[in-house]
Amino acid sequence: MSGPDRRHAVGVARQVPESVVPAALLHDVGKVASGLGTYGRVVATLAGAVAGRDMAPTWSESRGFTRRVGLYLRHDALGADMLRLAGADPLTSTWAAEHHLPPERWTLPPDLANALKAADDD
Repeated sequence: MSGPDRRHAVGVARQVPESVVPAALLHDVGKVASGLGTYGRVVATLAGAVAGRDMAPTWSESRGFTRRVGLYLRHDALGADMLRLAGADPLTSTWAAEHHLPPERWTLPPDLANALKAADDD
């Protein structure tokens, strides 16, 4: 993970109960798949906002920068898959998959999910 991503992850982990620290530290691990730096991530975020995140799967099947934008916008699903393949605790991989979903779609216990989301938004 990049320096800013590591700092963000540690900041999130410092604000959550000990039982969910791995989820806090690894929720954005899927961002490494894109290989984008800061400016690329800004462009990807804007592209997702303008065209809609629904374009991410199509973009991630293309080539070059467009592919990397698609991968970045899919970091939640990609990170969850990476964590599952690595044998991570189900809570950790589930939070990676769900951290951008609306609360009504979360499957984690509400107290844990709310603590993680509040720390991630800080």
